[in-house]
Amino acid sequence: MKQQELIPHLFRSEYQKMVSVLCRLFGIAHMEIAEDIVSETFLAATEIWSTKGIPENPTAWLYTVAKNKTKNYLKRDNLFQQKLSPEIQYHAAKMEEFELDLSVKNIGDSQLAMIFTICNPEISTESQVALALNLLCGFGIQEIADAYLTNKEVVYKRLQRAKEKLKEVNVRIEQPDLTEISKRVDTVLITLYLLFSEGYYSTTQNTTLRRDFCAEAMRLTYLLTAQERTNLPEVNALFSLMCFHVSRFDARANQDGETILYHDQDESLWNKELIDQGKYYLGLSANGNQLTKYHLEAGIAYWHTHKEDTPEKWLQILELYNNLLIIEYSPIVALNRTFALAKAYGKAIAIVEAEKLKLTDNLFYYSLLGNLYTDIDDTVALQHYRQALLLASSNADKTIITKYIRHLTV
Repeated sequence: MKQQELIPHLFRSEYQKMVSVLCRLFGIAHMEIAEDIVSETFLAATEIWSTKGIPENPTAWLYTVAKNKTKNYLKRDNLFQQKLSPEIQYHAAKMEEFELDLSVKNIGDSQLAMIFTICNPEISTESQVALALNLLCGFGIQEIADAYLTNKEVVYKRLQRAKEKLKEVNVRIEQPDLTEISKRVDTVLITLYLLFSEGYYSTTQNTTLRRDFCAEAMRLTYLLTAQERTNLPEVNALFSLMCFHVSRFDARANQDGETILYHDQDESLWNKELIDQGKYYLGLSANGNQLTKYHLEAGIAYWHTHKEDTPEKWLQILELYNNLLIIEYSPIVALNRTFALAKAYGKAIAIVEAEKLKLTDNLFYYSLLGNLYTDIDDTVALQHYRQALLLASSNADKTIITKYIRHLTV
């Protein structure tokens, strides 16, 4: 791999590991110092590797430089040492004995601690996702701004406010105990779910960025499954859901980036290995007696890996949607349910249920009604599709809706 490809790859995979370890070492009040040390490490790699070549083990080289930079920082900044915990002060005082622990175990423990630190109810969910993208996944401010279709200043201010709030409440970065996990796991899973959704349902046209967001959400969720204390049924259900969705990623768009709807997808492009992995973790999620929205959504996603349009499939999906609405009502979930209802019992009954929702500011509401009225009353279907087109903001949505309008007007 060439240097111009290797360094961005390593930045994505190693930046967040080193930042997590240093943040845990220094404490939440000094997270900027942790970020600076790691950024300086990658800057050194860029400068030295361009003249001396890529080392035999690039990751080990980065870890060694990060360790030395940490040691040098502690050595020259006595005031900083005094602000650290007594244990770190002791090792810093005996600098020849100090060694930054970048073992696989400590990296995993530190990342787990950071996940539970960032997913703090003191800061908004939106800020939790932004911080997760930045500190846990290594995404830069510009990349986050691109994902949210906003500018760098907005993202920068959001991150700074969130960091200041965590410092203000003096959150400790430490391995969560069982009580803390029980209190905080719902917030953690919501953040990871939203991080995944930002990639999977993103309106950005940057396919690579969308895939990276999904991959990072899956990596962090898998990290939870790999830790005994956080290997919970709902965690396995969320990971299963992610596997099923990502398994169809390659079939969701054509070469021009246009969205391909489910019934038009090429099943041969579905990733069978990820589908099998999703089934495995869905099985693990059955342990225990708690049914969560992640279990139900994973079940819905599982049935969508069966391309056959059978009554059994849509009856199963409809039942899962019914239970999902009981657990956590959402107008969008109710809207999605009406599609399954149409498949199971016909369009006429689905139209009645859909129109009760009155989601008049939602393009998918009108798009669904356009679909349901097609072949029943094409004039009404056309009206709904045209209203959906007025509400559409992304090129992908506009392209799909325009195709339906053309079909009804030829």
